Amino acid sequence: MHTGFASAQKVIQLTYCSIDEHHLRMDCKYSLSAESPEAFCKYTMGEKVLDTTDPDEEQPPSLKARAKVRIFPGNICRLLYKNLPNGKTNFTCNIKQAELGPALKTSTVEKKLLLPCSAWSVLLQSCSGLLLTLMTLGMLLENHWL
Repeated sequence: MHTGFASAQKVIQLTYCSIDEHHLRMDCKYSLSAESPEAFCKYTMGEKVLDTTDPDEEQPPSLKARAKVRIFPGNICRLLYKNLPNGKTNFTCNIKQAELGPALKTSTVEKKLLLPCSAWSVLLQSCSGLLLTLMTLGMLLENHWL
């Protein structure tokens, strides 16, 4: 088995927004190496584990009602975190495949600067290709009907 930069998993993008005034949603987009199709995702705040999809690692009981991590199709790991503290907080997305070391990306979230998770802000942040396609399609349809 060979491992190298071209085949290793990596975190491509880490985006975040607020579901409401006190709740954070963070999406971690990643790519996987060809050797293993399965990956585990974990979010941490400093050294503290918030939640993980790894069955060999446990979520702290004090965070069970506050943090939830799930993997979605398209290699997206999402954290939902309730009661975001005031000020700045560092969140780290950790993606781990079988024998490979983890891929990490950290973002500093400042509660007062957090934007709401509206459909447009999510599209602009993480789906610029889709947005461009929709806008182009709209222009094509508009020109067709003139």
